[in-house]
Amino acid sequence: MLNTTLRSLSGFSANWFTIFAADLPAPRAGYGTSFMLLLFILGSVWIGILANRATSGGGFMKGFFLGNRGLGAWALALTATVQSGGTFMGFPSLVYKHGWIVALWIASYMVVPITGFGIIGKRLAHLSRRTGAVTVPDLFRTRFNSPAVGLTCTIFLLLYMSFLMFAQFKAGAIVMQLAWPDTTDIALAEDVTPAADTSYTVELPGFTVTLTRYHIGLMLFTFTVVGYTLIGGFLGAVWTDLFQSLLMFVGVMILLYASLTAAGGLENATLTSLKNTGPGYVTGPGYNSVEGAPDFLPLSLAISFFVVWVWGGVGTPAGLVRLMASQDTRVIRKSIYLLSLYNMGIYLPLIVICICGRALIPNLEHTDEIIPRLALMTTSKWPASSFVAGLILAAPFGAVMATVSSYLVVLSSAVVRDIYQRFVNPVADRSHLRIVAWCTMIFAGALSVAINWNPVQFLQAFIVFSTSGAAATFLVPAVMACYWRRANSSGIMTSMLSGAITVLVLYTVGIAQNLMQAEANAPTSFRPIFLLGFDPLIWGLAASIVLGVIVTLLTDPPDEDLVSRMFDVIES
Repeated sequence: MLNTTLRSLSGFSANWFTIFAADLPAPRAGYGTSFMLLLFILGSVWIGILANRATSGGGFMKGFFLGNRGLGAWALALTATVQSGGTFMGFPSLVYKHGWIVALWIASYMVVPITGFGIIGKRLAHLSRRTGAVTVPDLFRTRFNSPAVGLTCTIFLLLYMSFLMFAQFKAGAIVMQLAWPDTTDIALAEDVTPAADTSYTVELPGFTVTLTRYHIGLMLFTFTVVGYTLIGGFLGAVWTDLFQSLLMFVGVMILLYASLTAAGGLENATLTSLKNTGPGYVTGPGYNSVEGAPDFLPLSLAISFFVVWVWGGVGTPAGLVRLMASQDTRVIRKSIYLLSLYNMGIYLPLIVICICGRALIPNLEHTDEIIPRLALMTTSKWPASSFVAGLILAAPFGAVMATVSSYLVVLSSAVVRDIYQRFVNPVADRSHLRIVAWCTMIFAGALSVAINWNPVQFLQAFIVFSTSGAAATFLVPAVMACYWRRANSSGIMTSMLSGAITVLVLYTVGIAQNLMQAEANAPTSFRPIFLLGFDPLIWGLAASIVLGVIVTLLTDPPDEDLVSRMFDVIES
């Protein structure tokens, strides 16, 4: 009945939308777009310099990697966000293709602060102060008095963070490419390559290098984000994240107004999108244009993603270290409200924007380009339209920069604190530790450039793998460490390994199966097997909980003095 009614409502003429789309010139980035992005880059570097001055007085480890534990409510809320390159690339593409059901798919982001911050935030910050921990492996090592637990945590941290960081460097390069002056290369899709006439030949002694706009964007992005993170460390990453988060919000609000105005309101946009697609665009489990393709969001995956999005961000080391750097419990409590409102202010408008996009551009081939295309189209007749479009396009660039800077700090802290200072040079001084941290960041940036020079496709699949694997590996051990006095090193080690191995096995089986079947419609073979329809993270968390608890109960309890130092009130 609902589908019939919706079909009848969508039968009105959509000529106005067709005329609007036809009258617009081909989307083309102007010089104002490049200028706004350059201004944004300079602002980020300046903030990094200010952060360096603010932390120069304290100890290097706590200052450079935790910002002297001085995060306030606004800084914690708007720098512990889950926004990244996928927020403005992969997510809008899903809304454009599948419709309103993606609102349910992303809904659990709204409760991330309540669950993640509320359950483990306070205790994690408390433990980090009692142990003096600077990194997540540092906290686990001291909490259980086990170098083996700390080293295992470090290995997994480096694995997952590397996968995540490499993907974000590519996303940053693509954003730089689409903001090139007078370019029409606005696709954010991973399989789109620049036109031949956008290549530049550089003659060097002994050899010749051919650069595309993508390569130039990759190098400029790397220089910027590595540079300001080198200068400002953790606090530099935090302050630039705060600046970028505010800019994201402004950009999304401008694009929301522009899209709704162009589409004639949300009701008209929804009905026109419905006519361009089918009933599934406004109902569950979602619209799918591929004949015989599986439903986008069956019940089992809806349950899975509610768990994935709630715990995927806060369960990773990059999320945990932000909580460790907060000032106190009061700050964490305030940040819960702020982050909940901020997430709604980003994701719900993006859904509306992409519904309008489906009405205005019915048959977009490369759906990842919907945000930059709308930014250029809907503001093309505004005064200073190029500058406005640049402000909007700075939002995905800021999201990527914020993510990469966080990962660089976590990676370098793991190398400096948990490998170099623990096993190589325990008595290294401040200047020595700073040099090692800088070298680690520079090496990570150079390696990211090398890996993405001839970019690998479908890195979004790698991001999902890394997020799921990190949450399955670290989340349950973090909760056990925070709340269970009986938890011991054997149980924590088992919990970490079982969660990680479960996710790795399901991915390995899925990849092997996909390669043998060679499905024609599959975007990538790097997909897991969804056992009983559930995401690997669900099974990883289940294995981590069950095996971690069983091994803990079957082995000797931890030293009572150690437990007392972690949990009991210390009398002065």
